[in-house]
Amino acid sequence: MQVRESKVSRETKETNIHIDLKLDGKGTSQVATGIPFFDHMLQAMTRHGRFDLEVRATGDLEVDTHHTVEDVGIVLGTAVRQAVGEGVGIRRFGHAIVPMDEALATVALDLGGRGYLVFAGTFHGRRLGNMDVDIFEHFFHSLTARAGITAHISFSGRNDHHQCEAVFKAFGIALGDAAAASGNTGVPSTKGTF
Repeated sequence: MQVRESKVSRETKETNIHIDLKLDGKGTSQVATGIPFFDHMLQAMTRHGRFDLEVRATGDLEVDTHHTVEDVGIVLGTAVRQAVGEGVGIRRFGHAIVPMDEALATVALDLGGRGYLVFAGTFHGRRLGNMDVDIFEHFFHSLTARAGITAHISFSGRNDHHQCEAVFKAFGIALGDAAAASGNTGVPSTKGTF
């Protein structure tokens, strides 16, 4: 099995992102994006996914959070793709159902190389912390497109914080399970490749 970690950086006129990802980790994270609620979500995803993640991000937060969140998704997706490599020996599929009080999130994903997102759920307010709630779907779209992940994310509940946190935890669990070593020596595809 190939090295299951990656380091990816991306600098634009709007953001500067550095990510260090280790798929075979313990759920530890060091996350600093300048957006406290987003940091909290990434830490929850990492903890429950049982991979290690370091994120250092600066961006034009004086404009809003959009560019920083989007670019973290792009760089994290690239890091996942690099760490998974050709997919040799991974489980490929992962899923999780996570309750958080009245909220419930379900995530099913496929690391098979095709980026596609279904995001089904409704937030009740317009913002969480200093973030517009529509940025969460955009984050997962950026991540899955770059990583080559097909992901179906659905959620319900009354409290937006609970809904969002349940989604990030479920995504982490599903990603950790899909990327886990299966014990097989080939690519989990009838094609023989992703």
